[in-house]
Amino acid sequence: MSDKPKAHQQFLEEFPAVAAAYEQMATAAHENGPLDNKTRQLVKLALAIGLGHEGAVHAHTRRALADGITPAEIKHVVTLAVTTLGMPNTVAAYTWVNDILDG
Repeated sequence: MSDKPKAHQQFLEEFPAVAAAYEQMATAAHENGPLDNKTRQLVKLALAIGLGHEGAVHAHTRRALADGITPAEIKHVVTLAVTTLGMPNTVAAYTWVNDILDG
């Protein structure tokens, strides 16, 4: 199963040249700096939460778990959102993360 949302995966499959360029850019971004994989995954989760993208929060939660990040660490990222994003957005992110953690 892909960790990407279904519509995202379908888009990449329908447009393989775009998919190849996207993957190349993603690889370059991940490799262009000193952050370790765990930190990168938590940052990506935080960015998805900040944007309010439910599908991306699901995908990055799955990816984080696959990379050995604990549910407690994932939920800590959610709690850090409260002072920047507010309670309603944080609770929304909490439900999205729990969709995966409880699933």
